[in-house]
Amino acid sequence: MDRYERILGGLFGVACGDALGGTLEFMSKDEIERKYGYLKDIIGGGCWDLAPGEVTDDTMMTIAVAEGILDNPDNPIEDIGKHFIKWYDSKPKDIGNIIRIALGEYKRSNNWMKTAYYAHQATGGMSAGNGSLMRCLPVALYYNDVEKMLEITALQSLLTHYDKKAADACQFYNLLVYQYLNAKPKIPPIREHIEKYPEYKQVFQLSKDELKPSGYVVDTLVCALWCFINTSSFEDAVCEAANLGGDADTIAAITGGMAGVYYGYNAIPDSWKDKILVKDQLISIAQRIFKG
Repeated sequence: MDRYERILGGLFGVACGDALGGTLEFMSKDEIERKYGYLKDIIGGGCWDLAPGEVTDDTMMTIAVAEGILDNPDNPIEDIGKHFIKWYDSKPKDIGNIIRIALGEYKRSNNWMKTAYYAHQATGGMSAGNGSLMRCLPVALYYNDVEKMLEITALQSLLTHYDKKAADACQFYNLLVYQYLNAKPKIPPIREHIEKYPEYKQVFQLSKDELKPSGYVVDTLVCALWCFINTSSFEDAVCEAANLGGDADTIAAITGGMAGVYYGYNAIPDSWKDKILVKDQLISIAQRIFKG
């Protein structure tokens, strides 16, 4: 499998997870079972009244991170921020609380140094949300130098999320994505890198019923890792993630990004890929990242 297929798989993985999970967002497992049984098709609807294949903030902010990197690879953070604001100004349906507060503060202060801390204080110190994890994948797809990749991964998190747990989760996730982009096997990189992030070691002991599909970044990444580890195909990993309910679009998007790089674009169901409304944008980004 070539590198381009993995890059494309990662980007479409985020979007397909987002579009599938968007239908189930904020629902409990019991509510999902009653209404859908076990959802395996991208059908839209849900709390955001999505069109089939419509994506939410997870994919749109992933696109913003990618575009910022492509605009200015050496020092992309300000450019990523500009794309965040452009998206924010488009009045999106779905925008997470921490990110809404942070971007609103940037509009007022015009200073990225202040935004994340302002949101951290405004939320009573509860800024370890999953909103920087859901968008960080393009950093791992673009940078070959692992130290540069880790630096940019943390800095893009700090634009909106002040809590170090958010940046740590982004770095752990992108280290894994970086390994899979370079054709490493599934489990050994997780066991290796988890040593630096011990709060995630629980993933190997938890049962599915013990997963917490919340917006807290540690819970989210534990859910995504569990779904990836305990399945053997892209489709199964993402379906497991989405059907957990709770913050379903983000958990499934994060699972899909990692699984998409690992399994590749051709492993994603055609019936999902064909429905994604931003598919042309994703293909363009993948081509530019591959050439970059």
